[in-house]
Amino acid sequence: MGRWLRESHPVASRLFDQASEILGYDLGKLCAEGPASQLNETVYSQPALFVVGMAAASVMREQFPDRIAVVKASAGLSLGEYTAVCFAGGLDFADGLRLVQRRGQAMQAAADAVESGMASVLGLDLEAVTHLCDDCRQDGEVLQPANLLCPGNIAVSGHSTALERLVPAAESAGAMKVIPLSVAGAFHTSLMQPAVDALRAALEEIPIQDTEIPVYSNVDASPHQSASEIRNLLSRQVVGPVRWEDSIRQMIEDGIDGFEEVGTGRILRGTLKRINRKLPSDGFGDG
Repeated sequence: MGRWLRESHPVASRLFDQASEILGYDLGKLCAEGPASQLNETVYSQPALFVVGMAAASVMREQFPDRIAVVKASAGLSLGEYTAVCFAGGLDFADGLRLVQRRGQAMQAAADAVESGMASVLGLDLEAVTHLCDDCRQDGEVLQPANLLCPGNIAVSGHSTALERLVPAAESAGAMKVIPLSVAGAFHTSLMQPAVDALRAALEEIPIQDTEIPVYSNVDASPHQSASEIRNLLSRQVVGPVRWEDSIRQMIEDGIDGFEEVGTGRILRGTLKRINRKLPSDGFGDG
């Protein structure tokens, strides 16, 4: 994760070195060598995803300034929204990383407090998934759609016992597949509420500026540039569903006619094919 960026581009290597000083551990080594079990802990995965995304953006800015110059807006999925804000000029790298580190610590603590998790449900629409969650919840449990990615791909989040009931129920309802996700807990649900106060305190302490380009929020799928609005939305994002499909559709409606996926993975390109496969998309980073 991020190895080729760090080894091939000095600007990326410097960011990893700076990140390691801030975090207090060798992030580059963890990303390159693991162990995967540690890297999958949200307290480590969140800083890692942020730094890899910013490293890729820095290399792209250095090597392909013409592609950067025409960017009209940014967006990121869950933790990626912090990278999007930083790319858009709302945070500098060091402050962004400190904020992400505190977010990861707060969410890890909330996740450790209860047995919970997430799973992707493939092949069902939002209405069907919502009904399944309602049917599978018992005795005050939490279970709800959490990542609304694209048609036929919705991640649900909640108590582990409720997720166990969801798997056979979803398959009986016609789901193509239910895939457990390697995450620490039930992100984007009320089970993350204990993390909100800590995150709000961090957001108040760390400087955030108005952004140079709009950032589309996971919370309301709308563009924002005001620092005060972004600060509020980032705290709400932890307990609210990620409206990724709505964000992409709103960007298209607002005139965005092409997409660049910067960082690790292929989530944007994969979901875009299900939303509007006619629009061009490219990637720069890992995968």
